[in-house]
Amino acid sequence: MVTIRCTQKLLRRVTLQEPAPASTTLLGDWYANILFARPEQLAVCVSERTLLPIVVPAAPASQLGQRLAAGLGHVLAALEISQVQVRAELREMSDFMFGRTQNRRVLGSLNDLMFQLSVYLELSPGLSLVEASLKLSRTPLSAIGRDFPDRATRSLFAAGRVLV
Repeated sequence: MVTIRCTQKLLRRVTLQEPAPASTTLLGDWYANILFARPEQLAVCVSERTLLPIVVPAAPASQLGQRLAAGLGHVLAALEISQVQVRAELREMSDFMFGRTQNRRVLGSLNDLMFQLSVYLELSPGLSLVEASLKLSRTPLSAIGRDFPDRATRSLFAAGRVLV
């Protein structure tokens, strides 16, 4: 089970389920916000544990969990995470619920990544959502000790357990 912790902008579009329990996935809870880009609105989702960003279409918001899982599968494959681990993570994500944000550190990183995404989309209009996610994942973030989300994610899956 995974909890998608939505910003106020996104909460207006989904059914809030409180109290939302902690996720059972290796990547933990996901934080999501909506980016009003043209021609479509995008959801930017960030793993609470590694800040790995996944960019997916925002509409319909009720199906955000399925699109997040699909996008994550492509990104984890591109990061060369083992197929066994990818399948296990996606299986845990088959059930999802929406909750309120709780972690300001993650929200700050999410806002930074959203700004970067808007610039990337303006400079490279043909960029796919998986390519955008991978490009964002190579951004050093102070919330994870100036590490890169792609590296933090590889380390987490290599350890096969939650890093503290």
